[in-house]
Order: sequence, then C-alpha cells, then structure tokens
Amino acid sequence: MLLTHNPRPQPNPDSFPTVQLLLLAICRVAEPIALASCFPYAWVMVRDFHVGDRSSASFWAGIFISSFALAESLTGLAWGGASDRIGRKPVLLIGCAGTLISLLIVGFSTNFWMALAGRALGGLLNGNIGVIQTMVGELVKKPEHEPRAYAVMPFVWSIGTIIGPAIGGTFARPSVSLPSLFSPTGVFAKFPYLLPNLICAVFLLFSILFGYFFLVETHPDMQPWSTQEELDNTTAETPLMATAGATADSGVDLRADTYGTFNTVNIHEEKRWNLNSDGTSRPASIPPRDEVKVFTQKVVMIVVALCIFTYHSMTYDHLLPIFFQDERVATGRHSPFDIPGGLGLTTQNVGFIMSFNGVIALFIQAIVFPLFASWLGVWKTFVTVTVMAPIAYFIVPYLAFLPDHALYSGIWVCLTIRNFTSILAYPVLLIMLKEAALTPSVLGRVNGLAASAAAACRTVSPPIAGYLYSLGTDIGFTGLAWWGSGIVAIAGALQIFSIKRTKNKTATIRPMANFMRNAMPEEQNDDIVHIVVTEREV
Repeated sequence: MLLTHNPRPQPNPDSFPTVQLLLLAICRVAEPIALASCFPYAWVMVRDFHVGDRSSASFWAGIFISSFALAESLTGLAWGGASDRIGRKPVLLIGCAGTLISLLIVGFSTNFWMALAGRALGGLLNGNIGVIQTMVGELVKKPEHEPRAYAVMPFVWSIGTIIGPAIGGTFARPSVSLPSLFSPTGVFAKFPYLLPNLICAVFLLFSILFGYFFLVETHPDMQPWSTQEELDNTTAETPLMATAGATADSGVDLRADTYGTFNTVNIHEEKRWNLNSDGTSRPASIPPRDEVKVFTQKVVMIVVALCIFTYHSMTYDHLLPIFFQDERVATGRHSPFDIPGGLGLTTQNVGFIMSFNGVIALFIQAIVFPLFASWLGVWKTFVTVTVMAPIAYFIVPYLAFLPDHALYSGIWVCLTIRNFTSILAYPVLLIMLKEAALTPSVLGRVNGLAASAAAACRTVSPPIAGYLYSLGTDIGFTGLAWWGSGIVAIAGALQIFSIKRTKNKTATIRPMANFMRNAMPEEQNDDIVHIVVTEREV
C-alpha cells in the first residue's frame, strides 16, 4: 500500500547522524560537569557542616558521593519505561531538570543532611544513562557506524570530568579562596558551595533550553512524520510500513560485531565438532536453545572480576581528593606505616589535578587502549592491567614522603599508572563477557547481571573506603584505605586463575582512526571448524 504525503525531511539511514549526535552531546555534557564538580570539595563540605570529626569526614563524604548512584539505580528502570510511553526527549529533559534542582538544593544547604537529600533527589529524578544509550541506538542504523556513535558519549563524559572538578575546585568557598572578589559576609560566605553549583546549574539550564528547541525525538513511534497532521498533506509517495517497536534495537548490543568505544571488535573461534559417520552429532555439537546455560562458570567469574575492578576503581576516585586535601602532618619518621595525614593541598589545586587527570584518561582511552589491546590481544591485556592494578593503590600514600619540588611529578606518575590500568581493564572485561556468552540469545541476561552487580559495588565502595580512611586517621596511617583497595586489587589478580580462557578463541580490536588501522594486523576472515568423523560403534 502506498500513501502520498509531504513529510518533514527524514534522516537517511545510510548516513552517519553527525548533526543529531552533536545535538545530543551538547545536551549531555552539562550533566557530567555537574556530577563531577562536587568531587574536589565533598570532604571539605562535610567538615564545614561539622558531621563527625576529621577522622569520620571521609566516611560521610563517601555517603554523599554514592547517594546519587544509589538513588539513580532505584528509579532507572522506571524512567526507561517512561521513555517508552512518553518519548526519549521528555525523559532526558526531566533528568536534566532534576539534576538542576539537586544542584540548587546542595548549593543552598546549611547542613549535611539537606545536601545529602538534594543529591539523592537528583539521582531519583535522573534516568538519563539508559535513555542516552537508547537514543544513540535509535539514531544509528548501520552497524559500521556504531563505533563512532558510541564513542561520542564516553568522550562527552570525559570532557565533563575535566571541566567539572575545575569548577568545583576553583569556586567552592569563594569568600575564602577568592577574598578579593567575594565578600566575607555576602551570600557566598553564607552558602560557601552555592557558586560552583550555580555555574553548573546555568550549564544545565542551557542544555534544557537547547534540547527543548533543537533535540529530535528518536522514539520510532513518535516521529513528526507519523502524525495525522503530517499525513493529511500529501504530495509525495512513500511506502507505508509498520513502525518498529520502541525496544527493537537496544542501546548497547554486545552481540554486534562492534564495541561501543573507539573500536571494532571481531570475535573469532575455532570449534571442534565430533560427528558420527552418518552425520549425527557425537555428542551434540549445538545444544537446543532451551538447553543453553546462561550463567556459566566463566560468565560468573568474569562478572566477579568486573565487580572487583568496579569496587577498587571507585574507591580510588573517592579517596584521591580526600587524601590530597587532608592535613599534611610531619612526624620526622619515614616508616611505611607512619602516614598520619595527607598532602595538605588546597581545594583549587585538587580541582586542577583532577581536571588534568581527565585529560590523561582521555588520551589513554582514545590512543593507548586501541593500540595496546590490538598489540597484545584482549586476554593478555586483561592479565597485564589486572596484575599491575595493585601498584596504583600501594604507591599513592607514599606521596606524603616526597619533597615539595617533586610532589606534582609523583602525582602525575601515580595518575598515569592508575589510568592505564583502569581505562584498559573495563572495555576488555566487557569484551570477555561478550565472548563468554554461549549464544547471542542469552547475552541480554548476562549483561543485565553484570550491570546490576557493578552498580551495587559502586554504591557500597565509597562508604567502605571512607570508613577505612577514618580508621587509618585514628591509628596514624591514612594509607590503610589505599592498602585496603590494593588488597582487593590483589584479589582481582588472583581471581584470574578462576577464569577459564576459551581455547582457540580470540578477539581482534580495530581502532577507528585510519592511521592506527594501518598499523594493526589483519584479522581472520572466518571462524574455523575442525570436524572429527568417528565410526559408529555397533
């Protein structure tokens, strides 16, 4: 059946949706800026609000940081369902508005509990992570466009982690850090954390207005050319086809031959089939679908590895600004167990360090990861960075022993080691999870388990790390929390032995940039199947 009408211009499914993704990125970038802005001053804010003493401030800072993630995990599924009913764009804008309200509550807070409630409220009103992934999936129609498309949002998040800490570190407590510009009795003295939150709120307000006027709705059943008003104006012929379901294409599908960062990933496997002489299986080469086991031992062990990595990686992000800002206590001794304080840096310096840390992470994500993973392969890359991970934690507390002229050099070395291990570990774990799934039909449940388990670890890790730091402060060894994370990382390295590597199975990672592609070896074109024919016994 043909219906003639005059529709609005429809996107070409064969072209890369550059404009739409750029608009989505502009709407998205303000949110990571807002969420990351509190990292440099969370610990100081807890102390200013007199929640406990110096030794317990790190624990309450962990509660404050993790409250957003915990609240977000409780309502994420509900917001995903709402986006199916009312569209992606309204839910995205509501999430931005919720984060804006959260910023204002935190900024005008006069006590810790008000600030905590404000941050948790932002998480409850925000379901943008899943919605953003869905919108990208609905914009991209061709598999070969996936690497570039899914690279946009991690890139935007990295930009946010550069700008956000710089804002939080520079403009927190402005009457103290910038006394020449801000009065010691003005509004910013009464509300010392209002200014950075106001700046981030302005970014979010711009995102909301920009998204409202320019962002396109990607829900396949809510396109402008499918309205009755559009269909009444008929001048052209277009085939009338049934629209796809809202969840026909998932936002991130690890079953595809591309992986959503900067690369293309191809899985190759050599299989061995035992057949009888009459062609029947001996034993069954391919089990029926209903007999496929979902959570195999290998899948479970990789999920455990992902949880261990997520836990100690989150503790690093939480402990770093606390240790940097904690008082530097000189004891005159250099015992490895005598570190009673931190580095004594200002909030402004911590904001600068964390912003530059984002630059290091962005470089490793874009350049180092595809080259290194293509050189060693997925499994060897995983083993290398997992074994190296404990080093990143054990060396940080000993920055306190460095003289002032060597301190920043030591900080850059520590951050580079940490970024190298963490940036490379996460994507290869996801690729290994994709390899471990017995069939594509069970991968959704496998990824669901991994996402839920990792979210739980992100929620509990900051309070536990903060408690260990508080305990270390009491006993005169603030390195206790770092050593605790290092021990968890060692457990992750030992856990490698529980993961059975599939024989004759490899993954080839192809970087996006042409100059990097040319340096990579060519991947295999086809999987190899070895067939062994055995005479049937009589």
